[in-house]
Amino acid sequence: METNEPEAQAEPEPFRVPRFEIEGRTTALQEELRKTGIDGLFIVQRADLFYFTGTAQNGFLYLPAEGKPLLLIKQSVSRARAESALDTIVEIDSVKAVPGLIAEFCSRTPDRLGLELDVLPVNEFRFYRNLLKTKDCVDASPLILHVRRIKSSWEIAQLESTAEMARRTFGYMRTVIAPGLTEMEFAGMYEAYARTIGHAGKLRVRNYNTEGYPWHVLSGSSGGLVGVLDSPASGEGTSAAFPAGAGNRRLRSDEPIMVDLGSVMNGYHLDETRMFAIGSMPEKAYRASRSAMEIHDAVIERARPGTILAELFDQAVAMAVRLGFGDVFLGPPGHRVSFIGHGIGLELVEPPFIARGRNAPLEEGMVFALEPKLVYENEFAAGVESVFRVTAAGGRLISKVPVEIFIC
Repeated sequence: METNEPEAQAEPEPFRVPRFEIEGRTTALQEELRKTGIDGLFIVQRADLFYFTGTAQNGFLYLPAEGKPLLLIKQSVSRARAESALDTIVEIDSVKAVPGLIAEFCSRTPDRLGLELDVLPVNEFRFYRNLLKTKDCVDASPLILHVRRIKSSWEIAQLESTAEMARRTFGYMRTVIAPGLTEMEFAGMYEAYARTIGHAGKLRVRNYNTEGYPWHVLSGSSGGLVGVLDSPASGEGTSAAFPAGAGNRRLRSDEPIMVDLGSVMNGYHLDETRMFAIGSMPEKAYRASRSAMEIHDAVIERARPGTILAELFDQAVAMAVRLGFGDVFLGPPGHRVSFIGHGIGLELVEPPFIARGRNAPLEEGMVFALEPKLVYENEFAAGVESVFRVTAAGGRLISKVPVEIFIC
């Protein structure tokens, strides 16, 4: 008998970080702790907590240099136990219970304690230092970020899922972009669409004074506005209170429109930029955009293990000069940034950086958002940004958005 009832849709499997991922990360970090003589690490920052436990519930992770990690949860322990692969998860009513629980489960409290001093507010640092009565507190953030810099094959798969969502979002932009929309109206349209296919909305950034957002639309002259961001161009923004990203300027035909989209799914970010135009793009902007894409492709081609980060940066600058764009590459004179790429993963911007003076080598498993951009102050911005990974054979794109100019 036929029925008009819709077919039941299977509920998607809940997202969970596998045990082997958590164990591998824990082992790597404990090795770094032992190398530096740190007895234990107390993690409170949300992205770091998620990375080493698989849950972002309200709590703390204590990781001894030897032995099992201890996850202490204030709210909600039932969700933390469902989400995390850790064995020892303890519910606490108050942070004041932490020292006794560390002593109970880890034999002793640490003499030398590691904390995330790059993000921990001073008042909280003082509180934890007094609470744990440790003899010495040191910054363990570099160790955490050192471990996080190499992405596993499982993490690459998460980034590829985010990339597919972003590809669909850029495709949607091409169907709705139209003259007369304000930058923010256009951004709101594609952000709403992205939410329907998995975009989590909240972009995580580590710098305490930086706010992550996905609506970086810079049309025409707003692309030539420098400002608050450590970026070649800040855009107009909606007011003096939020002077960056999409603003109230209306999109127009026959002008360059830069769309810089931050995407996140299951905690993993992508950061991508493509150039748009409605009708046609002026020749000056078109040539600048094509040159940025040429630099983009050349850097990825050379991104092999062992290549020095600063050498990639210098190569890009030299290429911009050779193409005739040295005076506007990475910002107008007086406002130039000194990087063309940044690590990306659980936070929108992570180490390492493809930047001037960075003498560390590329390693297999590193993932970067590469963003060569050119800015004509008060005129327009042109550029491209893609996420790629370093493989033994060289750079390979994770981004799935075609590297081209979209004329709509």
